[in-house]
Amino acid sequence: MSTADGAGGTSAADAYSAPAAYAAFAATEPGSWSARLVRLAPQRMSRRVRTSVNRLALATVCSLGAAWIHETHDPGALCPLRRLTGVPCPLCGSTTVFMEAGAGHWTEALTANPFTVLAFFVFLAAPLTLIDPVASWANLPARRRNIALGVVLALSWVWQLHRFGFILGGTRFS
Repeated sequence: MSTADGAGGTSAADAYSAPAAYAAFAATEPGSWSARLVRLAPQRMSRRVRTSVNRLALATVCSLGAAWIHETHDPGALCPLRRLTGVPCPLCGSTTVFMEAGAGHWTEALTANPFTVLAFFVFLAAPLTLIDPVASWANLPARRRNIALGVVLALSWVWQLHRFGFILGGTRFS
């Protein structure tokens, strides 16, 4: 490529173009784990940090709002399965994570659903790692995605059943 003045070389804009980002990605072995990770186009560090900070700010506002709503008007269990049967689903506790975090109860937020906390940190850190988790997930073969999703949901459900006292007496923190 040439610069605007016609001289040889690469411009600053070309250094941050998408083809440069995928050069190392394309050179990896097709069946390897790193070949399945979809890398984002390189961006300046300040923009990546700003993106993560914006995501954190949005999550903070949502958490504070959820904590305020919960404090002023407790809607009870939002999960239809838990509301109808009393048995928690694998995703139970996801709303509680943000309500407890907004109230500053970090242990309760982590114990409500550790998988939601982990997913939050993956998406918060994604701009810093230059890996797109959604595209990487979609790039996996369907069988591996289904197995991974099944294992995570099973572990989450076992955690929720334990947390609510259905197995091994439940958790009691604080």
